[in-house]
Amino acid sequence: MKIAMITAGAAGMYCGSCMHDNTLAAELIREGHEALLIPTYTPISTDEADVSYPRVFFGGINVYLQHKSWLFRHTPWLIDRLWDIPRLLRWVSRFAVRTQAEQLGDLTLSMLDGTHGKQRKEVEKLVHWLQTEVRPEIITLTNVLLSGVVPELKARLGVPILATLQGDDIFLEALPDNDRRAAIARIQENCRSIDGYLVTSRYYADFMADYLGLPRQQMHVVYPGLNLEGHGSKASATPKDRPLTIGYFARICPEKGLHLLIDAYRLLAQRPGMETVRLKISGWLGEYRRAYLHEQFDKLRRDGLADRVEYVDSPRHADKVRFLQSIDVLSVPTVYREPKGLYLLEAWANGVPVVQPGHGSFPELIEATQGGLLVAPNSPTALADGLERLLRDADLRRTMGQRGNEAVRTRFHAAQMAKETIAVLQQYLLA
Repeated sequence: MKIAMITAGAAGMYCGSCMHDNTLAAELIREGHEALLIPTYTPISTDEADVSYPRVFFGGINVYLQHKSWLFRHTPWLIDRLWDIPRLLRWVSRFAVRTQAEQLGDLTLSMLDGTHGKQRKEVEKLVHWLQTEVRPEIITLTNVLLSGVVPELKARLGVPILATLQGDDIFLEALPDNDRRAAIARIQENCRSIDGYLVTSRYYADFMADYLGLPRQQMHVVYPGLNLEGHGSKASATPKDRPLTIGYFARICPEKGLHLLIDAYRLLAQRPGMETVRLKISGWLGEYRRAYLHEQFDKLRRDGLADRVEYVDSPRHADKVRFLQSIDVLSVPTVYREPKGLYLLEAWANGVPVVQPGHGSFPELIEATQGGLLVAPNSPTALADGLERLLRDADLRRTMGQRGNEAVRTRFHAAQMAKETIAVLQQYLLA
């Protein structure tokens, strides 16, 4: 099958959607499909081998310049390519990542306008290239925020087009109210040209059908899967030479709930028998989030706990695995309702049980794996109770870690994700 997979770079962040798309594309290629992962805005960032195409479409610099000035909407394509050099986009993205969604309302609406927006030239570049050089049998988009290009793709290529739903509402909810309503209306119009949707959890399929007013029957749940190379295996007992350790591995930001875990740890540390428990934190940390991390350590210092908590930089895949194998339980108590939860799969791949809030995709993942505990969302006390239960019960930790590990190796792995994705795509090719 010849698949054009249009993904979105995340301005240098290690983004779950980028990593999901890269893992899927790599596995499809390994299984003999012609899967072309096409980055937009910026190059993608992943801690595994990057299989994306070296050219970036809708390059962030061109998108911005064309939005701000009529002059750049009429420059020759050859000149535009100078602004799409991946090395330049990576450098600029270090500053662009600080731009918050609430500042991007006009640009978002223009992008969703497609050939009627200020980036119409960028639409033409991608459509022309796909039409004349790639000629795919089927196209997938990483989200519906890219749907401005869909009507033109459908009109000129005439192939099935599917969109993945894996976090679109998080960006939309950050927009001002008027911009969000306008964006949803444009997405609904663009989605008339979309044939179906790949969704990362049952929860998110139900939610997005209501949130965007899309047909639930067109949504196909394909759970994320990991490339298991380099990950550990069965859960084992905590080495006697280190204390019990709680781990957090995700992007360092308020929406992932690190502050809730810090507050839960402060409560836990006051309980008898928990005096030696440690907390380790890792994940992508943008410069603009360092103040947030410092705020959390300030709270720990006031309680005299800073020397029991450690931030660990983990830029490479091997560093991530080493981190996960050094903890006894993982918790990422997100404030928003997580549609994927890749960090749970990564913990389970190394035999580590989890404690998570009972919302988003977490209940169905934990039900499917029996790899952890659910607690009330947004409650440091409930989170401290769940962590304490696992920390005090070595047999329960080991059992849940083993169950999670077995589930990832039999169900939530890249080959299964690719198999289920191909099964969905074939339905539309044969229709």
